[in-house]
Amino acid sequence: MEESGAGGLGAALGVIGDGLIWTFQNIAMAFYNFGYALTHPQLWLDWSDKNAIMRVVYYGGSVEFFFVCATFFLVIFGFGLWRNGFLWGVVRVLEGLANTVGRFAAWAGLAMVLQQVIIVFMQRIFTRPDIVFGFGVPLQFDISWYAEELKLFNAMVVTLCLTYTFVQGGHVRVDLVYSAVSFRTKRVIDMVGSIIFMVPMATLIWMYSWFFMWRHLIVPKPSASDTLERLLLKSRALRWNVETIGFSPNGFNGYFLFKILMVIMVGMIFIHAWAFFFRSFLEWKEGEESEGKYFDKDVLEEGEEPYDHAEF
Repeated sequence: MEESGAGGLGAALGVIGDGLIWTFQNIAMAFYNFGYALTHPQLWLDWSDKNAIMRVVYYGGSVEFFFVCATFFLVIFGFGLWRNGFLWGVVRVLEGLANTVGRFAAWAGLAMVLQQVIIVFMQRIFTRPDIVFGFGVPLQFDISWYAEELKLFNAMVVTLCLTYTFVQGGHVRVDLVYSAVSFRTKRVIDMVGSIIFMVPMATLIWMYSWFFMWRHLIVPKPSASDTLERLLLKSRALRWNVETIGFSPNGFNGYFLFKILMVIMVGMIFIHAWAFFFRSFLEWKEGEESEGKYFDKDVLEEGEEPYDHAEF
């Protein structure tokens, strides 16, 4: 029994050791891979070459790309340990990106409402089957096209405002122990949560959404299990086949945009996971006086506060 337990422990330690070696090897290779990509841009930017497109498809969902991104943020963090001011600057830039994209995308909600009003007027008052915009060569689509296109505005609000809402503290949090612990313990929980939960979750969703997007843009359809050599072989028959099929004969036919928005959303989650880690570390290090430092939080003006309850 004791020998069996010792053997199991040894095997577990061996697996952990192999995993650590693999991780450090990939981190070391990330510098080479990043440098190679910068010095050979034609291999992945020249989309007149079908092989370049397939390289983008493969490396966009690859282990190599993940470690390049992760190593980039680790280098930033390492430098930030020496220069906290630099790390605060990175936090401000990344949070500013989420805030800027979110505040801009939020206007899609207004556009959605206005377009719905126009649709109602055109259907019920003018009894028109279509809506025409423009001069010379008009933009003309059926009413059903505009009705289904409202989903795109809704998708923009959801995907592009997600990290903005996180920065603003607007997401619901289930608090079991967080409010009862000290300030620095809260920051430790935030750091652990961002690295253990946010980064792996974003990575996993990225792997699925990346290939899901490309399967609706090109043929032959790529697969996450395809090797680079297999994708390069497929590139001989590659052609663009952008998804333009709607749910109704005259309905919205730009559903590939939803797949692109999904990839953008996951990329922003990954980036902001690191921004949240950096802010949590800096607040942990500098203490309570640094809470909310450089925090660009939206503030409701007087009279704009939402009602918390109904009064009768």
